[in-house]
Amino acid sequence: MRLIVEGASLRVTQMGPDFLLVESPANHAPCEASLLLRVDESESQWKVRLPEGISKGTNRVALGPIR
Repeated sequence: MRLIVEGASLRVTQMGPDFLLVESPANHAPCEASLLLRVDESESQWKVRLPEGISKGTNRVALGPIR
């Protein structure tokens, strides 16, 4: 699973109902991003909102509804 934000691809290590845990976080302002899920030969991608952006200091990323 990967989080695609502003052209950067971050590996997602865990996903909850309103958060993600990412590997190697980098600073990003609040924005929309895409979540990519690949299982075997199948791939799905959907838009997510990052209402608090991403902070390099923590691997937890809040998710919000797309408006």
